[in-house]
Amino acid sequence: MNDNNKKQLKKTGRRPKEDPATIRYTISFNEQEHARFLALFDKSGMQIKAHFITSCIFDKTIKTIQIDKGTVDFYMRLTSFHSQFRSIGVNYNQIVKLLYKNFSEKKAAAFLYKLEKQTAEMAMLCQKIIQISEEFEAKHLKK
Repeated sequence: MNDNNKKQLKKTGRRPKEDPATIRYTISFNEQEHARFLALFDKSGMQIKAHFITSCIFDKTIKTIQIDKGTVDFYMRLTSFHSQFRSIGVNYNQIVKLLYKNFSEKKAAAFLYKLEKQTAEMAMLCQKIIQISEEFEAKHLKK
């Protein structure tokens, strides 16, 4: 009877590892070494320090990722500006259609003249922005 009860019990919990890591080592750092270690650990992008140490010891590749937040912010703003510029182009086409549909030729031409001046200013601004972004890429982005 006891044999049947033992077979019916379900094992719960975590399955044991096939090759558990049971051997441990300790290491001591002074303040400078510890700061250097933490800097390397942060650059690696790893979440667990033990995995980082084992990858350093056994010459596995160590990933170091540096994200420049200023560059990311610059590209996000440039992308949003580009989308706004595109939406202005769509609105420009809609305005031209509405001017010719709702106003006389003379009034529509007068409004279009004003709109043309604003468009020329916007084109000059776009050229300046392109120039600034090219200068930024040349100075700060490494390819």
